[in-house]
Amino acid sequence: MTPNLHAILVLLHLLSAILWIGGMAFAHYVFRPTVAQMLEPPQRLPLIAAVLGRFFRIVAVAVVVLLATGITLLVQVGMANAPIGWHIMLTLGLVMTAIFGFINHGLFPKLRRHVADKAWPAAAAVQNRIRVLVYTNLWLGLLTVAAAVSARY
Repeated sequence: MTPNLHAILVLLHLLSAILWIGGMAFAHYVFRPTVAQMLEPPQRLPLIAAVLGRFFRIVAVAVVVLLATGITLLVQVGMANAPIGWHIMLTLGLVMTAIFGFINHGLFPKLRRHVADKAWPAAAAVQNRIRVLVYTNLWLGLLTVAAAVSARY
């Protein structure tokens, strides 16, 4: 692999991770608490569903880029030669991907259905489950970054 291609893969990998982790931090610590304070469920839940729909489409692309670049970089080094931090990063990344898949394909469609039906208590319950899983993925993402950094030193 040429140095330029390696640098491009690392850049795409980092940008995708920053987008995913930063988006989760924004959604959890800024967006959701603000709209929860300002809006009642009939206004809040459709807004949250719309924002999450856009965010999840971006995250889906970021996940594909993360997996493609990460696996490509790992294959170049070889699993046996990869630092332990890379193995941890891969494991946590796969767990995060599974959680995101469950959110995006399991819970989010339910949220959208409940919002469309104006079933606010049911929508709020699903939104809360999504919130907890996003929070979990946020912390797993931060641990993944720590694993990546540990592999450098």
